Amino acid sequence: MGPIDLIVHLGGFVAPALVLGVFLALASPWLPGGDRLKYSFWMRAGILVFAGVLALGVGLWGFGRDGKMASYALLVAVVASAQWLLAGGWRR
Repeated sequence: MGPIDLIVHLGGFVAPALVLGVFLALASPWLPGGDRLKYSFWMRAGILVFAGVLALGVGLWGFGRDGKMASYALLVAVVASAQWLLAGGWRR
């Protein structure tokens, strides 16, 4: 595998976490608890994308391959939990 192929494969691996993290960071001011957000858009997006990539990495490690639906379910659960923590959901 050449360097271009590696970049394309890594981009395809990270793309779901990137899209979900950025869209959730964009939508977070309109979600419940959005008025208590302390972090900027880029900080929220970075934290959510990082959490999503970690979740996909755990799915890759656990199943031995990428693209399992359980990995994507874990991605959604982890990113939603990270958004809940950023919005201070435990204080309610």
